[in-house]
Amino acid sequence: MEATIFDFKAKNNKGEEVDFSQYKGKVLLIVNTASKCGFTPQYKGLEELYKKYKEKGLVIIGFPCNQFAHQESGNDSEIAQFCEMNFGVSFPLMSKIEVNGKNTHPVYKFLKKQAPGFLVSKIKWNFTKFLVSKEGSTVMRYSPVTTPVSLEADIESFLAK
Repeated sequence: MEATIFDFKAKNNKGEEVDFSQYKGKVLLIVNTASKCGFTPQYKGLEELYKKYKEKGLVIIGFPCNQFAHQESGNDSEIAQFCEMNFGVSFPLMSKIEVNGKNTHPVYKFLKKQAPGFLVSKIKWNFTKFLVSKEGSTVMRYSPVTTPVSLEADIESFLAK
């Protein structure tokens, strides 16, 4: 049987293990984030999407990453504080991870395999987005320049299935 996103676990920003099987039946938007990036204002749009669609089954999960120009240098609690204070982020934030290279987090190995991008097996930059179906296997990939609001039609389509 082929793996789904629900077969994975990751630590949240409080150091607690999160079993992704708890998200079965939900649509996930998974984003690698950074606090000092030109795309950081996308946190606002992501939070707006989360508030609008969370009751309908959308879960947004942010994975902070420091692999792109060291734009996420803080520790997990500093990152959470920044996101909450500056953008009112209430969606789940995970512990800082790597999305490329030999220490790529298993969640990102899965996502990149399911939806290879322009750089095939690499994440190009902060705020690359992956939309995952309720079944956990269908994945759509969006570039960092794709704004959160422009994902609404795809989110609504995934939620309706």
